[in-house]
Order: sequence, then C-alpha cells, then structure tokens
Amino acid sequence: MAIAFSITSLYRIPKPSLPKTPIFSNLVHIPTTKTHLRITPSLTSTSLSLFTTLPITKCRPRSTTIRSLFTGIVEELGEVKQLGASADGGGFDMKIGAKIVLEGVHLGDSIAVNGTCLTVTEFDTQLEDFTVGLSPETLRKTSLIELKSGSLVNLERAVQPTSRMGGHFVQGHVDGTGEIVSMEAEEDSLWIKVKTAKSLLKYIVPKGFIAVDGTSLTVVDVFDDEDCFNFIMWRGFSVVDLWILSKLHDSFEDGFGIEAMEMKHFSNY
Repeated sequence: MAIAFSITSLYRIPKPSLPKTPIFSNLVHIPTTKTHLRITPSLTSTSLSLFTTLPITKCRPRSTTIRSLFTGIVEELGEVKQLGASADGGGFDMKIGAKIVLEGVHLGDSIAVNGTCLTVTEFDTQLEDFTVGLSPETLRKTSLIELKSGSLVNLERAVQPTSRMGGHFVQGHVDGTGEIVSMEAEEDSLWIKVKTAKSLLKYIVPKGFIAVDGTSLTVVDVFDDEDCFNFIMWRGFSVVDLWILSKLHDSFEDGFGIEAMEMKHFSNY
C-alpha cells in the first residue's frame, strides 16, 4: 500500500523584510515569505510517478577488427607479375612472385604487401607466386595501384604467437601516402624527409613508431610548418629494406599503426 499525502490547510507567516529579486524571475515565482504546509496522510492506494530514469548509453566509435599483426621486419622482396581487374570482373587482383612467404601458406592467410595487409586468394608453390585481392578502399588509401609488372614489393607474413617481435606491432591498415622530398647522407646514415597530409601528420610524434612500406622505423622529428616528418636509415639495414631509397619523389605508404596513435594520445597529458 502506498501512502499519498494531501494538503488540508495552508497559512502564511509574514516576514518583515525587503523582497529579494529572484534570479530566475522569468522562469518561476519565488515567494518572499515563509510558507508552512500542514500535511495529513491519507491511506489510499495511489501510485505517483515523478520521472522516468532512462538507461545510460555510451556512443563508442566503431573499431577496426584486428585479424593479423606484423612486425615491420620485411622477410623478402616480391616481384609483381600481374596487376589488374580480376578475371570475373568483380574486383582488382595482384599476382606476386615470392618464395619465403609461400612456406606453409594457406588460402585466407594474411601477407603484408608494402605494409598493406592483404588476403591470399590463390597461390602456386611450384610457380612460386600468390594472388591477393585489392578492394576499392585499399586502392584509394595506398599507392599499390601505381605498381606495374616487374615492380618490387616488401613482403611479410603475419606473426604467430611464438614469433619474435623484432620491430613493432603493425596492423597493416594503411592510413595514407606520403612523398619523399629530401634525402641527406651523414656518415653511414641517410636522413629521409617525407611530406604527408595534415590530417595524418597530427598522429605522428617524435620517437614514435611508423611503418613505411611495411618497414618498421622510428620518427626523428616532425615539422608541422612543412607538413613533414623524417627518419633515418643506416648501413645496418638489410638490402630488403634499403630498396626504398631508390624511390625518390615516389609515393609510398606511411601506414603508422597503433603505437604512433597511442603515443600521440600520451603526449596530450
């Protein structure tokens, strides 16, 4: 049984004081005298609903599912054999010649091609090649469309739980492209400066990780006024990694992964 209250009488006690100007005079009337309410309980079965509490909901951004991870340590150079529309006309395919990444390969496996995570749709271990499909979004975000027969590409298989993490975690989800604007030699090192879009540069921080064509690198400096960042490559890099040095003024994928974005957030505190 619910107890409802009813007002049976009302009287006011005047207060000899100057009235105060109510703050919300346009919204409610605030009395300038004390008001006493004499209340008598009434035992009636009445239910009173003042307001309804709605469940709290959070709007969370949709996150990209991580199916595979890479290290940014290139395993071998592959050679593009064929690039164009698929035979059924329903997509865009690329056939690549390779050896190492075909060891133990299965249909549906993920292989990073110039840092872009792609799925194996066909392979032939005797002919030593495999085929991957390229979606319209992949063609928009990367420079893979600019490749041609005979082009060299960096290849890396997805890591396994028992693999050594030689570089840094690379998702293979390319964020955009950049252009090499300068290269300067210093002893046995080479400074490379890259220009990219402002929308991407804000996520790049000094000493942060970045994958360039699938190669794990460390950002040295960021030049906000030039929309550029730079990194160093030195003689210790393998020939597999150094092929990028011949691509002056060419586009390349600067697919910086989760570390660069996480470090950007850390720098805000």
